[in-house]
Amino acid sequence: MASIARSAARERILHTADRLFSERGIRDVGVDELVATSRVANATFYRHFPSKDELVLAFLVRSGEIRMPGTIVQQAFSLEMNKREQFLSIFDELDSWFRGPDFGGDATMNVLIEMGPQHALGKASLTQVVCLFQVLREQARNAGFHDPDDFAYSFQILMRGAIIAAQIGDIDAARRSKVFAGWLLDHQKV
Repeated sequence: MASIARSAARERILHTADRLFSERGIRDVGVDELVATSRVANATFYRHFPSKDELVLAFLVRSGEIRMPGTIVQQAFSLEMNKREQFLSIFDELDSWFRGPDFGGDATMNVLIEMGPQHALGKASLTQVVCLFQVLREQARNAGFHDPDDFAYSFQILMRGAIIAAQIGDIDAARRSKVFAGWLLDHQKV
């Protein structure tokens, strides 16, 4: 029974962190506010997350599992369609995400930009960026593209650019980026 209560408290802390970090960033949200808003005791908070950085790392993992570009890409490549359609479907998924009630941007990029690439949290974010690049490159390689590295870099630019544009108010950014992604796909085949 105690583990269920601990799990519920941990979940409340993560839910609160997700909302506050997404709305205001990492640095603007203090541990005292996280504790109060989560309705947990300081000891409970620190039992689950020995530091704020540990909480941010858990937030990044959780965000990646729920709604981040990496998850969207994995979903797209599991669809029963050809590679071109799978790549393009990424932008359909991004479009749905942008129009949904929980869109707050890409936590990975938000943390990287806020904390910088030299900070431990920035480095953790960079790891996720590299993982996404590797997935895109591998899919491009499997599709027989002439230059999988160049394609993966370019495609990730289109994805990240669409996310940033949506974050600042361009709700149609994924649809616009999909047009460029089609052009990119047409020019990368062997």
